[in-house]
Amino acid sequence: MTGLKTTADMENQVANKDGFIAALDQSGGSTPKALKLYGVSDDAWSNDEEMFGLIHQMRARIIKSPAFSGDKIMGAILFERTMDGDIDGVPTAQYLREECGVVPFLKVDKGLADEKDGVKMMKPMPDLDALLKRAVSKGIFGTKMRSVIDSANAKGIADVVAQQFEIGKQILSHGLVPIIEPEVTISISDKAEAEDILLSEITKQLDNLPEGKQVMLKLTLPTKANLYKPLVDHPSVMRVVALSGGYSREDANAKLAQNTGMTASFSRALTEGLSAGQSDGEFDAMLASSINSIFEASRAG
Repeated sequence: MTGLKTTADMENQVANKDGFIAALDQSGGSTPKALKLYGVSDDAWSNDEEMFGLIHQMRARIIKSPAFSGDKIMGAILFERTMDGDIDGVPTAQYLREECGVVPFLKVDKGLADEKDGVKMMKPMPDLDALLKRAVSKGIFGTKMRSVIDSANAKGIADVVAQQFEIGKQILSHGLVPIIEPEVTISISDKAEAEDILLSEITKQLDNLPEGKQVMLKLTLPTKANLYKPLVDHPSVMRVVALSGGYSREDANAKLAQNTGMTASFSRALTEGLSAGQSDGEFDAMLASSINSIFEASRAG
């Protein structure tokens, strides 16, 4: 796999290449759970620095695995601390581009506000411009930010999508491509209705984007297969990727394969079965199997 040397190389890969996005961006709230699933209990660290050091070791082990390459992984989403860290003395984003042939993205949101109108908006991001400038300097291609929809509440969903696109335009102004992620919770009873409203609101916002500007979308696998096909085909959308949202890898892959043009951006479903106690051979074999199954489901869609 050859390295990605220019922004044009990265854009071509994101827009056109078979492959999925690895979500390696667990932050403070989800890190203990990710470590526990990896076989590292919460008595293994005594402060946040040690905890983030352990999750960086896990991510570095994944990224350095022979299975982790641009042949099947189109991009990877990084947590800010991961972007600021190194792998074998090389800045993480540079390592991804040059050694793996994988396009680096950065998670930029600061977490979720309290629920209102059936949704959780993003918390304010007062330092976003400074973070985006730093991301550009490190060779990051795009960003990701997440909101959550817990109900088919028309006002709440409209507010979530409007906030996502408002900040998305700020990100576009820095020359970065935003991944807009309004996650619909998979366990809600009115999931299908929420997704219909979401489709309508996203379409309105896309139609109002300046000509020539493109965003990416990261969406929960829909209840109705191919619901989001009009978004896949929209000229203002570079790529639509799917989040696993708590589905097992098997279920997520099966649902993904039913949605034409959607590719995966899995986190927990990617790392399922990996353990700190595995030998490198066992770890690499499990990761390769996981990557192959997600790749095939992405390609089948």
